[in-house]
Amino acid sequence: MKRDTALRELSSEHHAGLVLVRRIRRQTAATSAAARARWAEVVERFAAELEPHFRKEEAGLLPALQAAGETALVERTLNDHAAMRQLVAGGGAADLPRFARLLEEHIRFEEKELFEAAQRRLGAEQLAGLWPSGGEDAS
Repeated sequence: MKRDTALRELSSEHHAGLVLVRRIRRQTAATSAAARARWAEVVERFAAELEPHFRKEEAGLLPALQAAGETALVERTLNDHAAMRQLVAGGGAADLPRFARLLEEHIRFEEKELFEAAQRRLGAEQLAGLWPSGGEDAS
């Protein structure tokens, strides 16, 4: 299904997340200085990119899907967000593979299931009204 205009920015942010996953997976030694630097990058990018992305979804998209009866999809999304938040808050370089797996699985889930359900259940007009500017760039 073609991505609705109201979800395109979130989808584009997913692409940036998958690029981070690839960077993490190129890191081989979890105890090296390079791995520690990569973890520092994860923590920084989580705060700057992923956390704001999660908040956008949690403030607009997820409540609308909950109201539409998509409880299981909303719960899965919130559980994924919580797991990544917890890992970043208490993890380290040794957690790079786990974080990469969680992030990739989450992005694939949102693209294939959550966003598809949103487009089917909410429709273009309701999606466009989820964010004050008509898009996701207002948070």
